[in-house]
Amino acid sequence: MTTRSLFATRLYHSRLTGIDPAELEASCLSIAGDDEAGQAWCEAEGYPGYTSYASLSDLPWRFPIFADVVKDLDRHVAVFAEELAFDLGGGKLVLEDIWINILPEGGIHTAHIHPHSVISGTTYVAMPEGASALKLEDPRLPMMMAAPPRRKDAPEDLKTFVYVRPQVGDVLLWESWLRHEVPMNMSEDERISVSFNYRWDS
Repeated sequence: MTTRSLFATRLYHSRLTGIDPAELEASCLSIAGDDEAGQAWCEAEGYPGYTSYASLSDLPWRFPIFADVVKDLDRHVAVFAEELAFDLGGGKLVLEDIWINILPEGGIHTAHIHPHSVISGTTYVAMPEGASALKLEDPRLPMMMAAPPRRKDAPEDLKTFVYVRPQVGDVLLWESWLRHEVPMNMSEDERISVSFNYRWDS
């Protein structure tokens, strides 16, 4: 008898290199303080805290440290694409957008995917004690109409939800169709991250 694992879902976990965490955090906070359009969008949409997703599309141009971040992310994404055995047909994966997320105490980011992208991810800028982990959902969940729940001691690759608690400077990458969320931030301090999408430029 043999049992094989099929249709793997990959999660890439590594570290930024050559980036000063304190400088990156200061840049995020400075941008958030000056971005009136982003602040207005967050207030209008009921978004807890701050995100530059709907207001700024040129972070690498505004602050050189973001250009350095993108240069390092390009390297990570290329490694991950190779591990995923993508046939890019002479094209390449290129940054589509990059944005700041600042979640205060009680802030959440509900479950979602990133349509029209190939690889998405986040690097972590401030993760105080009690800050939310990243929650990843088994992409087959909508098809499990009659399946019983998994035991608490199920191996990670059979769990319905996987929680990843990153550290400052970590880089997490996943395919953009993977549903994920940020549960409530239970820390009194802000949880700061920088998220991004890569598209296929064929």
